[in-house]
Amino acid sequence: MSSILITGATGYIGSHLVARLVSQGERPRCLVRNINRATRVLPAGKLEFVAGDTTQPASLETAVQGVDTIVHAAFVTADRKEKSGSHYEETNVSGTANLVKAAKAAGVKRIVVLSGLGTKPGKAGSYMQGRYLAEQLVIDSGLNWTIIRPSVVFGKDAPFIKGLVDLIRSAPVLPLIGGGTTLFQPIYVEDVATIILKVLAEPERTARKVYTVGGPERYSFREIFDVLLKATGKKRPKVYAPTPLVTIGAAVMEAMLPKPPLTKAAMTLFSFDNITDINSVERDFGFQPQSFSRYLHEHKI
Repeated sequence: MSSILITGATGYIGSHLVARLVSQGERPRCLVRNINRATRVLPAGKLEFVAGDTTQPASLETAVQGVDTIVHAAFVTADRKEKSGSHYEETNVSGTANLVKAAKAAGVKRIVVLSGLGTKPGKAGSYMQGRYLAEQLVIDSGLNWTIIRPSVVFGKDAPFIKGLVDLIRSAPVLPLIGGGTTLFQPIYVEDVATIILKVLAEPERTARKVYTVGGPERYSFREIFDVLLKATGKKRPKVYAPTPLVTIGAAVMEAMLPKPPLTKAAMTLFSFDNITDINSVERDFGFQPQSFSRYLHEHKI
């Protein structure tokens, strides 16, 4: 495989991808903010670390030298609130613009972007608008690009699922946001890593394509709670929670808590059904993804 730079290597999907590449004998280069912290998260000694940040253009010059392909996963995701040095606009949009500029200057051939299902234009400065603009920067870059948009991801310590499990364990009642009817199509983190590896291995077939992927089953938000309640052995009443009221609550939690269980950005996931074609992974990548309910049955929580 060609020389690869991974941004967001210590993130949830990024760290799984790095582990898979290393297991295949690859030695990827990882752009990380803190090398000492990264050595505790990633298999140090089997990859190359470069200290830097997409929001710091000077640090990217070294990172992209001699690289053929970039896997760009360094985004502030919806489960995290904005804070100093980690803003949706600064990281997701300006950071992507900086990376594209550095890549073109260094002769990088290809960029693979890990986006999110449902990415579309949004209000100026919003989380969704930032993700949309990041995609557009890559599409208009002149580089050979591929964009992968997964639905919510599950696996050990996956942020979306972990947040719901923490809520089940701590809250007396469970809020059914908007009535709990929003649909999700959870996809296993290792399956997302496999998809990225297949994209990397097939540059011509996957060039200039957007892949929207999800697992083999769809669940309403209410049904996700039911599956998790069964897996944890807990019993909790579920109550209707009007979306506007929950959005206000998320804003209050963001203002008061360093790591709120729910953010205003995460509320955007409840404004549309987080689903795609049920056979999207098998059709585009030739394998059957892991079932969410079966995974919980086999691995517990």
